[in-house]
Amino acid sequence: MAWIFSLSAECGSDESTAHKLAQHFMGQILILSNGSSCLFQVDTFQDIESNWWCRVYPNNISEVGINSPESAYLMTDLGILLYQKLRTAPAFRYALVGVEVDEFRTYSELIEDLPNLSVPGLVLSQIIEREVEILPIFRQFSFGYIWQPYQGEIYNPLMVSPELKTKLDELLVIS
Repeated sequence: MAWIFSLSAECGSDESTAHKLAQHFMGQILILSNGSSCLFQVDTFQDIESNWWCRVYPNNISEVGINSPESAYLMTDLGILLYQKLRTAPAFRYALVGVEVDEFRTYSELIEDLPNLSVPGLVLSQIIEREVEILPIFRQFSFGYIWQPYQGEIYNPLMVSPELKTKLDELLVIS
């Protein structure tokens, strides 16, 4: 099973809005802090509520998620670059960078959960802010957008090591 690192942005019911956002990222080559370059692929799709999404993901970086401290660093570097590029992007309603963030919330789920939702890196259009109460941890992201500041990607050995998970399970059974 692939675990894709991406930027996913929900753009509402107008397909052309998602395509404009996709064009903003299409063919982009971003330079990582180690000097290597990363080409991004872009696609658009529709969710179960008939809203359009734009997904931006690095070519040949990872399809296994974060499996080492080095991959967490690399994906954090990519995440920062994606958020920088998102600041100048065409309109969208909300966006998030991370592993498996496609459709992390439909629009109705987001609106329902937002008063109590803490998701570092979540970027919201200020139009949403006018519709629902949000937590005070949101800050200005760019003109017309607010966000919960990104905290980077985390390597969790228990998620990637069956041996460590088994040892923990054994410890939990004892206690």
